[in-house]
Amino acid sequence: MSVFKIAPTTQQYDWGKTGSSAKVAQFAASSKLPGFTINESAPYAELWMGTHPKSPSHVFITGQVLSDHLASHPELIGARVSDKFDASNGSLPFLFKVLSIDKALSIQSHPDKATAEKLHAAQPDIYKDPNHKPEMALAITPFIAMCGFRPLSSIASFLTLTPEFAALIPQAIRDRFVALSGSDTPTGPEEKAALRYLFSAVMNADEATYKPQLDALVARYKAGGDTDGEGKEVRDLVIRCDTQFPGDIGTFCAFLLNYVALEPGEAIFLGAGEPHAYVSGGAFHVLFSQQSLLTIRVECMECMANSDNVIRAGLTPKLRDIPNLVSGLTYNASPPSKHIVVPTPFASTASTLYDPPVPEFSVVLLKLAVGAEEKHRAVEGPSIAIVTDGAGTVSWGWETLEVGLGDVFFVGAGTEVTFRAGDADFVVYRAFVEA
Repeated sequence: MSVFKIAPTTQQYDWGKTGSSAKVAQFAASSKLPGFTINESAPYAELWMGTHPKSPSHVFITGQVLSDHLASHPELIGARVSDKFDASNGSLPFLFKVLSIDKALSIQSHPDKATAEKLHAAQPDIYKDPNHKPEMALAITPFIAMCGFRPLSSIASFLTLTPEFAALIPQAIRDRFVALSGSDTPTGPEEKAALRYLFSAVMNADEATYKPQLDALVARYKAGGDTDGEGKEVRDLVIRCDTQFPGDIGTFCAFLLNYVALEPGEAIFLGAGEPHAYVSGGAFHVLFSQQSLLTIRVECMECMANSDNVIRAGLTPKLRDIPNLVSGLTYNASPPSKHIVVPTPFASTASTLYDPPVPEFSVVLLKLAVGAEEKHRAVEGPSIAIVTDGAGTVSWGWETLEVGLGDVFFVGAGTEVTFRAGDADFVVYRAFVEA
């Protein structure tokens, strides 16, 4: 069979939304995931759809591990994809996820292939596989991210405007960075080196130095003492991060990394060595200067190469690996627009393609009104899709599969499919690879 339901897995990380408030839990329960019952006091952070050995999906009807089934039926992956990505063992080159975010994810990056192989060989208990992890996030709800290094001039302005931030950095490093901040070649070797020294100085600052400065910064912002140049976005971001992770050096990344606000349907791409954090979310309510920060909880889709490698450095209770994070970044300073994925039509206006600059994955977002239908051409590679709203059918050849909220299904290589909405709007996210 070319199209069939699969059973994803849930991950209960502490930053996830709790109980039935999480779409991860809603989807798992609605699709009648075998053995799944919502625990209203437990966090549900991620829904994994794929073949990663840490938490592989299964064929829904038989319970067989998806990779074993695909290894026995290589035509479902397709010869070209199997040859290009060495998928003979049934391993897909991508991992597809739903994220339900209740508080900030860590300041992190993902290694390139060579670094991943080295880290996995040296620390396999921490870095679980030898693969790189470029990734793309698609907003289901509005959310805020820190994404890649700000332009050098923007960072330099904070060194002038924000004394608490400047105090973390030795004078010589600060002066050298400011001298280069107006360079016409911001990604040149000297400029990258200056940014690396500055970032390393911040992330390696000792607690006796940064903690009093962070306390002073948060107190000033809560009292409404931010300057016009610092801006409300940075002020709110600092207070939000300090509320969720009090006294954490990662909060100072608000002055180093781009602030990106995504609306539903917008997407960002993060290549290897790009620092980032998804920071909106969290059940809190902070008062300052008669203003309040609203509680924001976030849902997004995420697709990545088939890896779980994360190098963390801040805003996390987990292991921090600052030396490997500092040594593995690209230090490409740029506006946030560099990371935005511009969608294009896939089949018609009902299907939108998000195609990042990596070969392992692309994602199509399908939105159908009641009773409408849409045909997707045969893709020369495997797909995994999930219904995030409504219900309908997917048809191929003479066969039809009914799918509803939370259902996850596999589409084999070379299979033309037709989607048809039922009596409500029908929304499907489809990840695929084509060689």
